[in-house]
Amino acid sequence: MRITLTLDPDVATMIETIRRERGATLRDVVNDALRKGLAQTKPTSREVFATRTVTLGQPSRPGVDDVADVLEQVEDGLHP
Repeated sequence: MRITLTLDPDVATMIETIRRERGATLRDVVNDALRKGLAQTKPTSREVFATRTVTLGQPSRPGVDDVADVLEQVEDGLHP
């Protein structure tokens, strides 16, 4: 993967020092540093999210599944 990075001056200096000491390429030094850093990173634990359940009781019109029918009954004054 190709990528353009903007390095902070202190990081660029450290990478350049390591590159010269090892006689390595910039690519190799950056890849090695990233591998080591990422290997030390621990996954963050997530807090468990739970939703309480609430009983809503019995429906006022048991057995009615048709919303249009319920609205018609309410409009006609047939509701309790």
